[in-house]
Amino acid sequence: MTIRNWLKFSSVTLLLGFLGAVITSFFVRADAYLEYMHPLDFWELTGTFLWFSVLGLLYSVISQMGFFAYLTVHQFGKGFFGYFWKHAQIVIIAIVLFDLVYLRYTRAEDPGSIFPYIVVAGVLFIYSLAVAYVKKEETHPRAFLPAVFFMTVVTALEWIPGLRTNDPDTMMIMIVPLVACNTYQLLRLHHIVGYTNEKGEEVGMPNKADEVQKRKPTNAKKNKKK
Repeated sequence: MTIRNWLKFSSVTLLLGFLGAVITSFFVRADAYLEYMHPLDFWELTGTFLWFSVLGLLYSVISQMGFFAYLTVHQFGKGFFGYFWKHAQIVIIAIVLFDLVYLRYTRAEDPGSIFPYIVVAGVLFIYSLAVAYVKKEETHPRAFLPAVFFMTVVTALEWIPGLRTNDPDTMMIMIVPLVACNTYQLLRLHHIVGYTNEKGEEVGMPNKADEVQKRKPTNAKKNKKK
């Protein structure tokens, strides 16, 4: 990945984090804006908007850190566990989903029904399956499980600060940017760095020979001018 591609990749991810947090805040924290609209207090209203904007950018940075950490862990896992890495991923996914229900339910001061906790874990897992399916269709079937692992496990780990508050509004304002950023990064990376398809062919990977060939006419024109 070139510096130019990385900057574009990172900038779009930051934008998604910003939009995700701000748009979500309009729905789940509308009272924070309405408080300063009657009567209108422009400075406080702007401050509220900036606060949610900064949160979105922060969550985007957390998402990017988690994504690149995952890429490292995935390579380490393949090297350390070998063939059993896929089994290890399945076990870790199951543990994380269980913890999203059991640990949150048992540690809540007034847990009430366990059903909402199951729904949260279920929605995250179903969404992860959907994203992984798209990843598989665009690249290779073996990308399915790692994609589910990333979208489920890494997203849940990144979401821990929001989960600890046990406040639905805070949780929503955090999870929407995280999911948006993680989805974009996962589905966009192979368009930038390329991938190997089922036939073993390299698709979308930069060809150095082509790049050198493209530069030759430019160098020839410079020589003519001299």
